[in-house]
Amino acid sequence: MKRAFSLLSVLAFGVIFAVVLSGYGERHTVSALAMYYLNEVPADLGAPNVVTGILITFRGFDTLGEVAVLFMVAASVGLLLAREEGEKAPSRPLPSDDHGPSELVRNGAEVVLPLIFLFGAYVIMNGHLSAGGGFQGGAVVASGVMLLMLAYPFGSINHGFLSTTESLAGVFYVLIGIAGMVFGNGFLDSHILPRGNFGTLLSAGAIPLISALLGIKVGAELSVIIDRFRS
Repeated sequence: MKRAFSLLSVLAFGVIFAVVLSGYGERHTVSALAMYYLNEVPADLGAPNVVTGILITFRGFDTLGEVAVLFMVAASVGLLLAREEGEKAPSRPLPSDDHGPSELVRNGAEVVLPLIFLFGAYVIMNGHLSAGGGFQGGAVVASGVMLLMLAYPFGSINHGFLSTTESLAGVFYVLIGIAGMVFGNGFLDSHILPRGNFGTLLSAGAIPLISALLGIKVGAELSVIIDRFRS
């Protein structure tokens, strides 16, 4: 009976997916709304990357909600997986055991880790110019932290430093949003800083600064989540 129900569920989802797929048609022309944003973001915000301009400025409140959700996830994981006071850490094998990472993994991590962190910083800082941004770059940085944990499973991460860094990034993010309401035209208005020259690193107003704060916050939160699951 259970197998029959599972089979019917899979078939039902397959039919729904087939109906949705049959009604899909590729758009060959740009819609009026898309054309508006394609023209408005470079002209008004000075950001070549239209997606980043929309996410950080035009959809500032939505982005704030996404950051808040990620913070609640990190806090919930930390609350559920953190050890109680006085509870001993689980026993771990000695580094001389065969269960630890090989020398190839450690040496490879030492070579790749700086490149991962450098690429993450590049994705964060160039989010207004090319594909990337704070969320993507923060995830890249967190992947480097995961590799670090795989190469050195007996090492520890300073949760106090990560928590302080994440909190400060969140506070400054909200302060910039409030500054946009006071000195600009709305929450996270990028016009509070000079636009600069179009297509350069220091351009698009406050968008690079906001993207950097998002990258720091997302990277710290994801790193804490990964480390909590390790413990």
